[in-house]
Amino acid sequence: MAMAYGEWLREQRKRQGLTQQELANSAIMTRSHIAHIEAGRRWPSEDDAKRLDIALNTGNVLSSFLPATHGRPVGSHFEAARQLEQQACMLREFALSYVPGILQTKSYANAVLKVGFPPLGEKERDQAAVTRLERSLLLDDPATPMVWAMLDEAVLRRPIGGPAVMAEQLTHLADLVECERIRVHVVPFAVGAHPLLQNMLTLMWFEDQPPVAYVEGLHTGRLHDSPELVERFQGAYDLALGDALPLRESLAMLRATAQDFGHEDD
Repeated sequence: MAMAYGEWLREQRKRQGLTQQELANSAIMTRSHIAHIEAGRRWPSEDDAKRLDIALNTGNVLSSFLPATHGRPVGSHFEAARQLEQQACMLREFALSYVPGILQTKSYANAVLKVGFPPLGEKERDQAAVTRLERSLLLDDPATPMVWAMLDEAVLRRPIGGPAVMAEQLTHLADLVECERIRVHVVPFAVGAHPLLQNMLTLMWFEDQPPVAYVEGLHTGRLHDSPELVERFQGAYDLALGDALPLRESLAMLRATAQDFGHEDD
């Protein structure tokens, strides 16, 4: 669906004789974001889609198509962050308990969603999992955004979904690292306390706007754009990263733990 949406956008742009940069200027977007949408790697936000409709004089076609292309909507507390995530040129994630959404496999996502409250039916879970997998389309680009994932060791050890699901999920992460698409750093239990023990954190950088931070808890989340506060979050991330294992050691732990889970399922 994302590819068809992007191809239609490209066709309309070319029909009007516009370059990606000219369309970006008219719609108040970046050229790279237009390119990602046309390639089917990302979705525009609702506001972006409306501006694209105005710039291309396409009525409300681009904005009206959006609801049909997404699965179950994300929580209202995450919607603004989800839209910014699709525009970021750099993402730095910290996960305390489970793998960040954009890096989850379908089986792992279903296992996480299965234990939520209020509980979801099977159809709703499948739709929500599809929504998470659509977010991961941004990884189809070989370089942008740059993604760093710092994981507490608990993320690797907690058997979400059982041994087979964990083996698949950790192998997926390790494969992304080995193909140099993401960086993963594990904060081992031996470190003890570290600055990010209280929350999950996402830091986002952009080509054309200041960085932001998103902090999430149970059924809650908040987007922060105060420069002073974002700098404090970045500082806490950097301190925790200093205690994390180097990339190669983290990769070795991912592979070894995946192998352990694989043996449990024999």
